[in-house]
Amino acid sequence: MEPLTPSEPSPQNSLPTPQKKYHVLVGVTGSVAALKLPILVSKLLEIPGLEVHVVTTERAKHFYNPQEIPVTVYSDTDEWQLWKGRTDPVLHIDLRRWADLMLVAPLDANTLAKIANGICDNLLTCVIRAWDLTKPLLFCPAMNTAMWEHPITAQQVEQLRGFGYIEIPCVVKKLVCGDEGRGAMAEVWTIVEKVKAILSERDLPKQLIS
Repeated sequence: MEPLTPSEPSPQNSLPTPQKKYHVLVGVTGSVAALKLPILVSKLLEIPGLEVHVVTTERAKHFYNPQEIPVTVYSDTDEWQLWKGRTDPVLHIDLRRWADLMLVAPLDANTLAKIANGICDNLLTCVIRAWDLTKPLLFCPAMNTAMWEHPITAQQVEQLRGFGYIEIPCVVKKLVCGDEGRGAMAEVWTIVEKVKAILSERDLPKQLIS
């Protein structure tokens, strides 16, 4: 897979134009809510001026068909295939440079715990550990109600908020396992509207979010 090329900086006296691309990096983890990845990516691509890439964990691959994802999907294998020697690109660093905004949807209990504790043992968690904290990072928790209600979950979510990350809260509904309660990932439209709002706050040209 080809390494990323960072966007060329604009001249200081140039004005924003509709042609400018804003880069959204979607992280997907091993929750059943990863089933919604194809529709989430498609809805994000309906926002003019956005370019989207996906970073997946290995377990997340169980829940979606990569043929239904119309953008580049990076995984752990790509990180290691790209790097052969000292002058080769480091994918998780290239991705954090490329992205203007990161959206982790869904964020499962396992990866939530990793991020809260600084663990970076795959491509996705390495990107997050290296994330530029001046850029927005949004996360959408998704897990079984019993896991959500465990006391450690609230501590870990609060830890992510303390890093400056933005929570898109999970919702109450009947889960795939049959249980009913809080823990389902926020609806796709809610997530997309939040992305639009954050980009608007960061002076995205109005014609790109209308």
